[in-house]
Amino acid sequence: MTTRRPHRRSALPGTAAVAALALFATACGSLTTDDSAGEAQTHTVEEGFHVGLLLPELQTARYEAFDKPYFEEALENLCPNCELSYANADQDVDEQQTQAQAMLTSGVDVLVLGAVDSEAAAGTVNEARGQGVPVVAYDRLAQGGVDMYVSFDNFRVGQVQAEALLGALDQAGTAGDGQIVMINGSPTDPNAGDFKAGAHEIFEGQVEIGQEFDTPDWSPDEANSQMEGAITSLGLDEIVGVYAANDGMAAGVISALRSAGVSVADLPPVTGQDAELHGIQRIVAGEQYMTVYKAIRPEAEIAAAMAVSLATGDDLDAGEYTVTEVEDAGGEKVSAVLLDPVAVTVDDIADTVVSDGFYTVEQICTDDYADFDFCKEAL
Repeated sequence: MTTRRPHRRSALPGTAAVAALALFATACGSLTTDDSAGEAQTHTVEEGFHVGLLLPELQTARYEAFDKPYFEEALENLCPNCELSYANADQDVDEQQTQAQAMLTSGVDVLVLGAVDSEAAAGTVNEARGQGVPVVAYDRLAQGGVDMYVSFDNFRVGQVQAEALLGALDQAGTAGDGQIVMINGSPTDPNAGDFKAGAHEIFEGQVEIGQEFDTPDWSPDEANSQMEGAITSLGLDEIVGVYAANDGMAAGVISALRSAGVSVADLPPVTGQDAELHGIQRIVAGEQYMTVYKAIRPEAEIAAAMAVSLATGDDLDAGEYTVTEVEDAGGEKVSAVLLDPVAVTVDDIADTVVSDGFYTVEQICTDDYADFDFCKEAL
């Protein structure tokens, strides 16, 4: 577990981004908790307070490369005197519980939790609430009655993936010629269930699903094995498309297809999610059809603003974003901000991940990809 100690600066930065963030939380106030929580605490931005950030895994590159630094930057902008403790559980439920207990013992004043297992996380949430520590559910809706939640519209993510895949099948003229394979995410991640449900709503009556798998831990290796099994069961000629729930698993799927003798030119369209750099490069190379881009910076910034709001007791003003209400598996209602996902094919890379500064053209167009059309035009 790493801890960033606070440091003092003479003034808050004056950038537009920080000004926008200021809409989310004001400078002072007191924490208000419900009757089931422990003793309420009072905190101010001027004095600072202690925030704990727990992220779930390393299989997906986004958490270390983007979520953590974006959150750290946003918290420092909103609360320069705050202290941040950070840990990543690397997909280990017990390890995350240990990390959370260590943070609570060290005296964190608010916890931002990206749960490994949302149901198992209820114990951590209840322990935090018992100590008067509010919890922000980050990216995945932890159970147990969290105070606030920020993520993407995960049902819509699945719809976007499925719509893109159907569009690719229509364009290729193969929509009615065969079956698709669905490689869904981890059964312990409620987001995966939402992606799956959204995709099924779009696929229903439009395409035949030949085989479908839930993939423990979002494992690319497991996705590779599942795809090998689907190829054996259905036959290569019968598979016209693959719904892969994220980019890591898409890599496993594509590897299985290539090992089975499918050329790049003959690969069926394969979906993805998270706009990982290798996923974008596979799209450039024509191996992967699309990914879902989720603008992680605003998600991390909103999470930081929620943490400040809860620690100071001030209302959350979501500015341009809509504050809604979601219900967790236990029936608890939670105030939430759900961001919109964006489909990215090769035609959209410049206007999404590049224009947003997520990646530069140089990062995408390394020597192995410089001769593909996107890079020839962009360099």
